[in-house]
Amino acid sequence: MPQYHVYGVGNALVDLEYEIPEHLLGELQVDKGLMTLIEEERHHELLDNLTTIPSRPCGGGSAANTITAAAQLGSATFYSCKVANDPTGTYFLDDLSASGVKTNLRRDALDEGHTGKCIVLVTPDAERSMNTFLGITRQISIAELDEAALRESEYVYIEGYLVPEINARAAAVRAREVAQSCGVKTSLTLSDANMVNFFQDALQEIIGDGLDMVFSNEDEARLMFDASSTEACIEGMKSIGRQFAMTRGARGALVFDGEKLFDIPARKVHAVDTNGAGDIYAGAFLHGLTHGMPFARCAELAGYAATTLVQQLGARLSPEQMDEVGHRFA
Repeated sequence: MPQYHVYGVGNALVDLEYEIPEHLLGELQVDKGLMTLIEEERHHELLDNLTTIPSRPCGGGSAANTITAAAQLGSATFYSCKVANDPTGTYFLDDLSASGVKTNLRRDALDEGHTGKCIVLVTPDAERSMNTFLGITRQISIAELDEAALRESEYVYIEGYLVPEINARAAAVRAREVAQSCGVKTSLTLSDANMVNFFQDALQEIIGDGLDMVFSNEDEARLMFDASSTEACIEGMKSIGRQFAMTRGARGALVFDGEKLFDIPARKVHAVDTNGAGDIYAGAFLHGLTHGMPFARCAELAGYAATTLVQQLGARLSPEQMDEVGHRFA
């Protein structure tokens, strides 16, 4: 029996989340609803313009959110990433540890530098616009992989945000290859419209000949496959994943178990903040898959977790909230 249910590889970031009026996005020249990579100077420029708006730090990084969600639901998890020997890196490492996630990080072996941060701007329509300074996480490479832990996992989960950096992409490809060589199931999230728009060939390099499970939202799928219809998105997703989950916001999700397509409706809630919704969806789904839950039921669990999350600020639920989610689907 594998030691870990899910092994993740991705960025290590600490989120700084701000609630702002819509007009401020334009004044700050921020692209709405997307993740934009920024340099340190731009990071400080944005922070200087947000000094009057309160924020709080929270452990982040797309795949880190996913792996944490799975761990909170009871999965045994491992996360490969890179942080610096600074207070932000210590915060991230402590947060992983508190969530019960095993990791390649060692306190006595962290490199000097700056841990990555993500400025998350949330507008009144609940949309999140992210500006990410990767810092040292852009140096993640094959060296950060723990191949022994990967080989002892049921699934590997890779975030699409790794594609812009050559070494990070190489780590993602290596993780997929190791998994395939020893029967570990492979999964990927397309992550963001910008990743698909600008790095489609690089994403295809990670995908290779196909994956066991792919996560995407419909907008990402439309861009990935140049699709003008939902039906074309479905066919495109089938071409890269033996199974998939394609979320559709308030319209729920379309999920494919390899044989049958399920249309899973969304729970009607008042959304406050969509940051992390796709991440927690994937984490809950993978928890269900690795614990014998029927495929459509995995989607229902994932949808419930995501719609619980969007009713509040922040990219993660508390352990108590995740306990409540888990108990509903026990």
